Amino acid sequence: MVPPRASDPGWAHGIMVNGGRQKIKCKYCNKVMLGGGISRLKQHLAGERGNVAPCEEVPEEVKVQIQQLLGFKVLEKLKRQKNGSKNAVSCFPSREEINDGTHGVQNSRRHSLRRKAKEVREGVTKEAKRKKKHLLPTTFVTQSVNQNTAQIESIEQADMAVAKFVYQAGIPITVVNSQYFQQMADAIAAVGPGYKMPTYYSLMGKLLDRSVQDVGEYVEELRKSWEVTGCSVLVDRWVDRTGSVVINFFVYCSKGTMFLKSVDSSEISESAEGLLNLFDTIVQEVGPKNIVNFVTDSSSLFKAAGILLVEKYKTFFSSVCAAHCVELILEEIEKTVEVKEIVGKAKRIVQFIYNNVWVLNQIKKRSGGREIIHLASTRYFSIFLTLQNILSLKDHLHQTFTSDAWMQSDLSQYGAGLEVTKITADPQFWSKCDHITMGTKPLLSVLQFLESEEKPSAGFIFDAFEKMKSSVMLAFNQKESVYLPYLKAIDHVLLKEFQSSLHVAACYLNPSIFYSPTFLSSKVIQKGLLDCIEALEPDITSQVMITNNINFYEEAVGDFGRPVALHGRDSLAPATWWSLYGTDYPDLQRLAVRILSQTCSVVQCRKRCSMFNYLYLKKNWLEKQKMNDLAFAHYNLQLQERRPETCKARCSIDAVDPVLLEAIDANMEDWVDVKVTNQETLVTTQETLVEHKLSNRDSCIGSTDERSTEETRDTDGEEHHHLVNF
Repeated sequence: MVPPRASDPGWAHGIMVNGGRQKIKCKYCNKVMLGGGISRLKQHLAGERGNVAPCEEVPEEVKVQIQQLLGFKVLEKLKRQKNGSKNAVSCFPSREEINDGTHGVQNSRRHSLRRKAKEVREGVTKEAKRKKKHLLPTTFVTQSVNQNTAQIESIEQADMAVAKFVYQAGIPITVVNSQYFQQMADAIAAVGPGYKMPTYYSLMGKLLDRSVQDVGEYVEELRKSWEVTGCSVLVDRWVDRTGSVVINFFVYCSKGTMFLKSVDSSEISESAEGLLNLFDTIVQEVGPKNIVNFVTDSSSLFKAAGILLVEKYKTFFSSVCAAHCVELILEEIEKTVEVKEIVGKAKRIVQFIYNNVWVLNQIKKRSGGREIIHLASTRYFSIFLTLQNILSLKDHLHQTFTSDAWMQSDLSQYGAGLEVTKITADPQFWSKCDHITMGTKPLLSVLQFLESEEKPSAGFIFDAFEKMKSSVMLAFNQKESVYLPYLKAIDHVLLKEFQSSLHVAACYLNPSIFYSPTFLSSKVIQKGLLDCIEALEPDITSQVMITNNINFYEEAVGDFGRPVALHGRDSLAPATWWSLYGTDYPDLQRLAVRILSQTCSVVQCRKRCSMFNYLYLKKNWLEKQKMNDLAFAHYNLQLQERRPETCKARCSIDAVDPVLLEAIDANMEDWVDVKVTNQETLVTTQETLVEHKLSNRDSCIGSTDERSTEETRDTDGEEHHHLVNF
């Protein structure tokens, strides 16, 4: 029933209940609106949240018509993508639709809907139309021919508002990769114009408390899995330029990594006993029975404290970060005479090019925009990737420094230009560059694997290091005199820093490695397995049962020999494989799952140092507690976003975004920061790297961290002594 003299088109879609204008029933879903009259019904039909739930049964053309009447601003395309709706009609074009012209097709589709809407609106007077036209903002959906132009301008204004906020506040550009960035934009758009952003006190008060509570639920979910899969405590050390030492503790399990806490350890970092007491409190908080591996960096005090910790509990292992070990190997290789000479020449090439815009542009034109520097997660990783890049650009560099334009330029007439010309024309330089690249590629591949978050690395790292050495020898055709310096550097670091029974046993229990025809058991492997059985399974009866059942695994008896198990050796994660096919031998199965579910690197714990730079300036207890809450929410939200089920992108050498310096801890400024005679051609490090996108830009992580990536050496000059800082 429609009330007399009612001219609002909304009455065509509702029925008065008991003859009252304030109690109206929707014709489509039969929902009764109590109060609010016809305005509440139109909000219901248009899908405008806030005062009433949206109608799920309203025809799309009616919904669009009511939205036009209300001037309701809905980002229909984004909502359609989010909710999986295939039939929704977008009232607002995306940037892609505007740019490629597809919005015109949708306009024609809407035109037919608007003709129908016009018939319904015939009862509205021209005066009412005129008033409504003046009341509606120009960005609302209208029939104006200038609709696209207005919407483009509106989007551009929004983009500029976001950009100015990010630039003025000094926020890292990588924030746009966060899954919460678009969620924030959608939530603000849903509220509409006039939304007031939270105040500082809200963000540091009730909103922070709620976020900590929400993150706590994620943390508790991870804690529940520790008893079954075990966990690894990861110790990440950060030292600022004043000498203050901050130790960050993370806990890794196969379901994800959580940030536990940060401790200002400046007063105890010089004492192994002091570190032992600190580590002991972490063990008690995590639970000694849950810990399988305690991972630190290679500093002597941290290693000593880890050894003392293991001697005290005897129920888990302590090891040095595997990625840090690879970085130490690359550092030793870089110190050799031949490599140091070639790296020095490569550095002079890069410095000259990046400090002369004209030369840089010449090379870019020839190489299709490629860059020379290739930044990665750490300094030595970046150095040898850059060396590879220089080798791949050999022809372009040679053409540039032998071209007529170069010969006629003033740059070719003085010292630095003459030196670079001579280097790029020297066959010995390129030969040795190729030689070094072949010798270091296997090491970079291991770093690439360790930066992957696809599966736990403990079951693969021992075999990866063995294959790394074999690959180096093969690269030089088994010529001992050539590969020996590389093998010496590898063995020296691994024997000194990276010996753990856990990694040996994990290799043995990894079916993809153990059942491989090339696998050879040894005394080292057998001893490592027995060490793990004694440490991780304190019950002597269970130890006997495990050793008695080992031969069933070795001979692939029972479920281990099923055709599906044979296929799954390489396709499944090792711990998953044991969970499926080791049920007949529960003690052995539990041991294998706990060992194979661990990591051997702190690379998953990338962090932003700026958080800690601010955190430890706070002296007041309440301020520091709030900042600890902020760090807890900050890192666990980042780690939660990079869970395997959330982010499937595999981190790789080419997956690092090389232009976002806040995401990199490469410390490569000295490769481009140099003073030259012609000050007009000088380009500073930051300007060059930001103005010109660095190599492999199109392969950047979304994320990842990965990849994750964010997060570098602090702009104030802090020095970071851990492997990777995010």
